[in-house]
Amino acid sequence: MTPCPSMRGKRCLITGPTSGIGQATAVALAAAGAELTLLCRSPERGQATLERIRETTPEAVVDLVLADLSAQAEVRRAAAQILADPRPLDVLLNNAGVVQLSYTTTVDAIETTFAVNHLAYFLLTRLLLDRIRDTAGARIVNVASEGHKFSSMHFDDLGHEKNFKWMRVYGQSKLANILFTRELARRLEGSGVTVNSLHPGGVSTRLGANNGTRLHGFVMALAKPFMKTPEQGARTSLYLATSPEVAAVSGEYFVNCKRKPGSRESADREIARRLWEVSEKMTSEAEA
Repeated sequence: MTPCPSMRGKRCLITGPTSGIGQATAVALAAAGAELTLLCRSPERGQATLERIRETTPEAVVDLVLADLSAQAEVRRAAAQILADPRPLDVLLNNAGVVQLSYTTTVDAIETTFAVNHLAYFLLTRLLLDRIRDTAGARIVNVASEGHKFSSMHFDDLGHEKNFKWMRVYGQSKLANILFTRELARRLEGSGVTVNSLHPGGVSTRLGANNGTRLHGFVMALAKPFMKTPEQGARTSLYLATSPEVAAVSGEYFVNCKRKPGSRESADREIARRLWEVSEKMTSEAEA
C-alpha cells in the first residue's frame, strides 16, 4: 500500500477497526503517525488489533473505546468517553457495518442493519460534532457502498419488517450513508470541516460473519478470487482521511479514489433532508 501523507499529531477515530478494511486503515494511519482511537465491540479483538498495530509501529499512540453500536445508549456512552479526552479530533472514520440475512431488531427496537449501518453513524457523528468543528481542517469519512443502488429509502417501513430482503435492506442503509453525508456537508458549509462517503470495493472481510461462520465462509470462498484485499479496500478511506487533494472537498461520493455521482436518489436533497429529520427523531427518542 502507498504510504499516507504524514498524520503526525493528528487524532483519528475509527469504528469497526478490528478486521478487514477498518483494521487495514488503522494500521496504515498509525504508520503515518496518527494517534488512534479504536471504537469496537470486542475487547479481545480490539486488543489483538492494538497489538498488530504496535508490531509495525511500536511507538503508536492507540487507545480502545468499547461499545456495541447497535445500542444507542452505548453510542452515547462511547461518545462521552471520547469527549472526556481533551485532544482534538481530526478524523472521524465511520466504518463499522453489518449484514443481516433475516429480520432482527436491536435493544432500541430498530431493525439491526439500519441501526448499525446508518443510525450509529448519524448519532456518533452528531454527538462528536462540536469537538470536530473545533479542530481545524477536520474530516468525516463515511464508508458506504455501491450496494446503495439496489434500494430506495422506504420511509413507511425503514426496517422492511413487512418484506425483508437482506440486499435491499443493506442497500438502503448504504444509501442512507450517502444521503447523510450530503446533508451533513450542506449543514457544515463554511465550517472548514469536510465530510465524504465512499465505496471500498468488494473486499474480503468479516462483513456478514454474524450470520454464521459456515455460510459466511462459503460465500467468501466463492467470491474471494474476485475481491480486493483489505489493504486495497482501505485505499479510498485513507485517501479521504489524509490526502491534501481532497482537503476542501465535501459532500461527495468516491470510488477508487475518484468522485462518482452515485444513484439519482443519493443526490436528492429533499430525501436527504427528510432522512435527517427521521434520524433525529429515531435517535432522540432513546434519549428521552
